[in-house]
Amino acid sequence: MLISALSLIAAFIVNGWLEIKQQKLNHESEAKSYADIIAFNASASILLDDPKTESSRLKALELTPFVENIHVYKIDDFSGELEFFASYNKKGIPPVPAKFAKLESLLEPRFGESHLELIRPIKYESKIIGYLYLRGSLQALNNRIYNTLYLKITVLVASLFVSFLLALRFQRNITQPLEELVQLFKRVTNEKDYAARAPKQTLQELSTLSSSFNTMLDRIHSNLEKQKNAETEIRKLNQNLEDKVGQRTVALKNANAELMNTLEKLHQYQNQLVENEKMASLGDMVAGIAHEVNTPIGLGVTASTLLMDRIKDIQHNLQNKKLTAQQLDKFLSDGEENLNIIYRNLNRAAELISSFKQVAVDQGSETNREFGVYQLIQEVLLSLRPKLKNHQHEIVIECEQSLMIESKPGPLNQILINLIMNSLIHGFEGIEAGQIQIIVKFYNDKLNISYSDNGKGINEQLRKRIFDPFVTTKRGEGGSGLGMHLVYNLITQALAGNITVASEEGQGIQFDISFPVRVVQLKEINTNSATN
Repeated sequence: MLISALSLIAAFIVNGWLEIKQQKLNHESEAKSYADIIAFNASASILLDDPKTESSRLKALELTPFVENIHVYKIDDFSGELEFFASYNKKGIPPVPAKFAKLESLLEPRFGESHLELIRPIKYESKIIGYLYLRGSLQALNNRIYNTLYLKITVLVASLFVSFLLALRFQRNITQPLEELVQLFKRVTNEKDYAARAPKQTLQELSTLSSSFNTMLDRIHSNLEKQKNAETEIRKLNQNLEDKVGQRTVALKNANAELMNTLEKLHQYQNQLVENEKMASLGDMVAGIAHEVNTPIGLGVTASTLLMDRIKDIQHNLQNKKLTAQQLDKFLSDGEENLNIIYRNLNRAAELISSFKQVAVDQGSETNREFGVYQLIQEVLLSLRPKLKNHQHEIVIECEQSLMIESKPGPLNQILINLIMNSLIHGFEGIEAGQIQIIVKFYNDKLNISYSDNGKGINEQLRKRIFDPFVTTKRGEGGSGLGMHLVYNLITQALAGNITVASEEGQGIQFDISFPVRVVQLKEINTNSATN
């Protein structure tokens, strides 16, 4: 009965799954058809550069329950850049941001919890002149799925009920005689009563079973004698088997040694990947250097160019004897201003290069030295400024500015860079303005750092494995899965400390880090808040 019920349930589940899958495929095909038709109509408006007409045409989709949002993107004829052309938002449905960054990933429909998204190219004479983004409701599809499930569950319950009634009927004719035979089998097994015999049965199958059982009892006695002889033979075979086991044990030891060698090679490969992760972080820092130093040097070059032009004008007027006292005074005034600009910006570039030089030296060194924790954090933020200024995230630092310690700045520098980049790439994905908080305190002869952000957080399963190598939510998108593994190794091995993590989905994440240091200087508390 149980097997029949499970088989019936499995058949209904498979059938329901296939039908739901087919409904999704049909819905996907319908969405593509809608998008292709709308894209075809939009091509004329793009060619005529008439977004108003296209917006009016899109309003006609109000009668289509499936369509919630439409975006029409146009490819600029001169720059080749994608720009917003027209849109449609169903009444009561909020607009959605432009999907320029998801152009490739949405060329095939993607299902969400309550909607479907896709992007189709807008073509004219086989040339792509734009793209159409469609966001459709899944309410109709969900209703069909619910109706299908309700119908199948109803049929399944009815089928199980009918099967139960049939099973009760068959039990009287089959199960009861079988139970009697089972009791006889148990008695023969427990009491060794080989004289017992099974009675004849009315059903042909059960009668055959009883006859076979009786024949088996007749043969048992003769088999007992054969068994004694077989036991002697088995002893001999066991001896041979022990010899074979010894041979296999030696082979297993050899295989185990080979496995250990393979594991050692894998550890070497893992260490190589960790070093690559460090080099990638150093590459980001070099990009920061180039970007930050370029601004003051560019201003200095501009000021020097203006000064050279004014010098040429003065030389020309002097040679032609047209130089006046007023022109000379203005030249001296402008020259002094330009020289001040050149001096300030070159001095700023020198400060930046000195700061970046210290960060680079720290990243490549794991030796102890005295340094200010607050100043090190500021140098890290300075090296990451090109990435931070593209966002509106806020970084709050609570650290005593006069806190001087003796430790390894290189690993600490690398740890902070990886944590901040982890927040930018993973924690703040889809978040315009987030907050990162770094709290630094010294107690119990240890430096304690609390790093937290208010991003999207992680689930319990990922939290337990976050420090394992090759664990990433960006598999296939460039993520190596070694960033947090590198952080863990730097803290536990290079700094002889420990790190814990706490997070819930939608509630951000918090890392608590502590490692032993020697304090050199400790004074007043300062709280700094920087908006990037």
